[in-house]
Amino acid sequence: MTATAPTAEGRPALTVEGLVAEYTTGRRGRHAQTVRAVSGVDLVIPRGSTLGLVGETGCGKSTLGRCLVRLTDPAAGRIMLFDTDVTAAGRRELAAVRRRIQFVFQDPYASLNPRLTAHAALAEPLHIHGLHRGRENERVRELLELVGLDPAHAHRHPHQFSGGQRQRIGIARALAVEPEVLVLDEPVSALDVSVQAGVINLLEDLQQELGLTYLFVAHDLSVVRQISDRVAVMYLGRIVEQGPVDALFTQPRHPYTQALLSAVPVPDPRVQRARRRIVLDGDLPSPLAPPSGCRFRTRCWKARDVCAETAPALTEQGDGPERSERSEGHLAACHFPDAQPPADQGEPKEVTTP
Repeated sequence: MTATAPTAEGRPALTVEGLVAEYTTGRRGRHAQTVRAVSGVDLVIPRGSTLGLVGETGCGKSTLGRCLVRLTDPAAGRIMLFDTDVTAAGRRELAAVRRRIQFVFQDPYASLNPRLTAHAALAEPLHIHGLHRGRENERVRELLELVGLDPAHAHRHPHQFSGGQRQRIGIARALAVEPEVLVLDEPVSALDVSVQAGVINLLEDLQQELGLTYLFVAHDLSVVRQISDRVAVMYLGRIVEQGPVDALFTQPRHPYTQALLSAVPVPDPRVQRARRRIVLDGDLPSPLAPPSGCRFRTRCWKARDVCAETAPALTEQGDGPERSERSEGHLAACHFPDAQPPADQGEPKEVTTP
C-alpha cells in the first residue's frame, strides 16, 4: 500500500514514490559494493505541515532528505514537488526547483563559509538566483530580523556567533530565496537543550508566518513530538511506521517504534521508575546484506517464520470499528502489529532510575 496522508490544504507539497538511493563503497584494491541506503520509500507531506523522520544512525534518513533536493541523485523512484517532477529535472529546471525547496544542515558551523560574514552568506543565494537586485542590503536585514538576530551583527564572521545563532543564520540563508519547503537535517542536535527550544519555537513561528512545509529529520523523539504533525519511522532504508503524531506516540504498532518510544525519558521520576524499557538484542544489520523478509526480524521479539519469508507491507492500522479520526492514516509494516512483548523474554526491563 502506498503511504498516503490527508491533504487538508489541497495538493501535497511533497510526494515520494518508490524512492531508492544507492552508493558504492570500497577502497582501491577491493571489490566495490553497492549499499542501498533508501529502499522503496513512499511519503506524502501535506502543504503547510511537518513530517518528522526518525530512526537510528545509518538508517538512511539524511540520504532521503538529500535526495529530495537532489544533493544526492536517486537510483529509482519519483519525487514530486507540488506538480514538478524533481527526479526528472535537468540542470536548468533544478535551479528553479531549489528555489522552492531548501536544505538546512545539521552542523551550522560546517555549512557556513568561515571567510564570509553573515551579510555575505545571506547575500550569496540572492546573487545566484538574481533576486532582490538593488535592495540586497535591505533583504539581508529582513532575513536577520526574521530569525531573531540583530542586523547590526551582519558584519561578523561565523566564529563570532554562538551555535544557536549560527543555526539561525543557516535557516535565514535557506529562506533567502523564499522557498515553500524546508528539509531540516537534525537542525538542533548540535545545540544545548535551552537553545534547541528557541530554534524549535522559531521554526514553528516561521511555518505559521510563511506557510512553510517541513521534513524534520531528528533523533530526539521529544523534539519530533513537539514540532511534527505526522511522524515516519525509518529502519534500514525503509519506512516501518508512520502516522499522526498523537496516534504514533500513544499507540505504536511496529516493534521498532515501541522500542524507540520506551527509551524516551519521562520527567516524572515516579512514572519513569515504573516504566518498562524494551531493550533490543543485537546491532543494526549491515545495509550491505540486510535480512530477508522483514528487515527488523533479527532484533524482534515478534518474529515468526513468515517474517523471514515475506516483507510486510506498509498498511493501515487503527482501533478496529472504534478507530478515531486522529489515527486516520496510521500505517505500519508488521505481520503482527497487535502482538505485545512477552514478559518472559527479557526485552521489557524495569527501569531502575534512582
